[in-house]
Amino acid sequence: MSTQPTNKPNDAHDGNGSEYLAFTLGSEEYGIDILKVQEIRGYETVTRIANAPEFIKGVINLRGIIIPVVDMRIKFNLGTPTYDQFTVVIILNIAGRIMGMVVDSVSDVTTLTPDQVKPAPEMGTAFNSDYLTGLGTVDERMLILIDIDKLMSSSEMGLMDRMAA
Repeated sequence: MSTQPTNKPNDAHDGNGSEYLAFTLGSEEYGIDILKVQEIRGYETVTRIANAPEFIKGVINLRGIIIPVVDMRIKFNLGTPTYDQFTVVIILNIAGRIMGMVVDSVSDVTTLTPDQVKPAPEMGTAFNSDYLTGLGTVDERMLILIDIDKLMSSSEMGLMDRMAA
């Protein structure tokens, strides 16, 4: 088993833990692999693209790069989104592609050991359970862990091909 050095000071990895960025959508808390996150920004107005699916809010100019922005509340059918001072855009780097993801708020970075991650139950959820990697438990909190690579590169999102044009 090889351990890879990271450039993070105060590294919480003991070889067994994985770090997740915790964020909220509605009343639920989700987690994605922190290594996919490039930066976190406050929500800003996006430029709408004609004929884009409703969950693609539009695009923003990020230091000269035009990136698509997905509203996860619309994607997961979690009611009408509201935009306030807590709304953030998580800038992701997925397979070399930069994209934004609008969420209600970001709470923290949590390290989960393998024994804190339970398999996702097979049930009808708001989204295809193929994108769930499991449920992380920390004390009384439960994080719904999402395979953000799989979700953002899925054919239903259409981001990888359509937005590349």
